[in-house]
Amino acid sequence: MNSLPDVADLRLVDAVARHGSVGAAARELLVSQPAASQRIAALERRCGVVLFDRDTQGARATAAGAEMAAQARHILGHLADVFERSRAAAQAPSLNVGTLPSLAPMVFLALARALPGTAVAEVADHGPTLVGWVSEGSLDHAIVAVAGQMSLPRGTVALPLGTDPMVVLLPAGCPAPASGARPFAGRTVRRFTTDLGGEDLDRRLVALGAMPRRAATAETAMLFARELGQPAVVPRSLSRLYRRDEDREVRMTRLGGTSLSLVTRAPVGSGAQSVAAALAKELGLRA
Repeated sequence: MNSLPDVADLRLVDAVARHGSVGAAARELLVSQPAASQRIAALERRCGVVLFDRDTQGARATAAGAEMAAQARHILGHLADVFERSRAAAQAPSLNVGTLPSLAPMVFLALARALPGTAVAEVADHGPTLVGWVSEGSLDHAIVAVAGQMSLPRGTVALPLGTDPMVVLLPAGCPAPASGARPFAGRTVRRFTTDLGGEDLDRRLVALGAMPRRAATAETAMLFARELGQPAVVPRSLSRLYRRDEDREVRMTRLGGTSLSLVTRAPVGSGAQSVAAALAKELGLRA
């Protein structure tokens, strides 16, 4: 015999505890009193404790019986929600969305804000990998910065979200760029970009007099900048994520920016267009 109580056991224990009577509980559950008494006795044998003190006045729950009745009500309450929750899950819209690890915090937070009624399955990986998953159908959308720098697989389309300009973050005590054509003359600058344009950004920084040093992540760029008192160059969206109150942000158009896109399958439906528009707004991208 299964040692675990079944639903009928739980309902009976709850009913007896509420009514203080096996007979009243049996009538509520539409079973005979002898059958109810036998089930209680069998449950007590399986449990190894007395659940109810029974006499001619009724059935009073022992400490063990009161605890089992409380647990029974808790479990039965969850069981009552099973079908409703399942129906709700079936009706709720869902999306499988991927983005770069560096962009994941702000992209998925923006999606949660823009699509509060949608269940988003979050995936983080490299841009080309995500685009490939969109092509094969395992992702609905990928938010990447490399769509304009690679050949998209057949059947996929990139919806431009906007430009994420590069900005200079200056930690507390770090001097601002100088005026003139070479504002970073002789200074080391930590840089991170989300696209494949790292070499182009390095050329721009060298033209501004900097000695660029690549960082593995935007967070790493800021860590080194704070530790060594150096400027950090990162996309503005990531500056918003990692900037502290004491940091200063300087915008320099000569640093360019990255172009974020939503890659989806063709033909593009209204759902993908709505997601793209909502993301562009939430992320504060430049058109």
